Amino acid sequence: MNKVLLIGASGTIGAPVCERLSQKHKVIKAGRNGADLKVDIADPESIRRMYQQAGKIDAVVCIAGEARWAPLEALTEEDFYIGISSKLMGQVNLVRLGLDSLNPGGSFTLTTGILAEDPVVMTTSAALVNGALHSFVKAAALEMKKSHRINVVAAGLVDAAAEKYADYFPGHNPVPMERVVNGYVKAVEGKGNGEIIRVYW
Repeated sequence: MNKVLLIGASGTIGAPVCERLSQKHKVIKAGRNGADLKVDIADPESIRRMYQQAGKIDAVVCIAGEARWAPLEALTEEDFYIGISSKLMGQVNLVRLGLDSLNPGGSFTLTTGILAEDPVVMTTSAALVNGALHSFVKAAALEMKKSHRINVVAAGLVDAAAEKYADYFPGHNPVPMERVVNGYVKAVEGKGNGEIIRVYW
């Protein structure tokens, strides 16, 4: 049984991923509220404390991070930095600061989404962050040591959130949550490295 550190275990996607992974692994939940460990991924010191408390682990899964949705002309530089500090550098720092906590053969699984390749209106900031993370994962995979792996799951509009976000994604086919969860299982239990696991349609 592997020890999995899951950041964002209470979210729309995080909760079912947590439930599935818990069937075979010991899952430590981390987040800003209501978790085993408290962490704010936008704060590197908070990430360091989380890893110190977690001890040695076999996998890190992040399904967390914020980005501002707004029309391009309304976005300020500070608005862009919300996504850069949280979803982008938050996940980069989870990898960078977590290397020494990961057991040999362990893995990092990050989260992006369809906006990296198929953006919609008002998602300039989120699309920027997602695209950057895809490039980061492919490059970081080339430098993993101790048989470590790094992958990213990029999901489309999940069916559980389709009603809420349908107006933002006209014509998009909602993705069944089970398929999205399977993407995370593949990343954690498979042997891939540097993969963008696309679950779009």
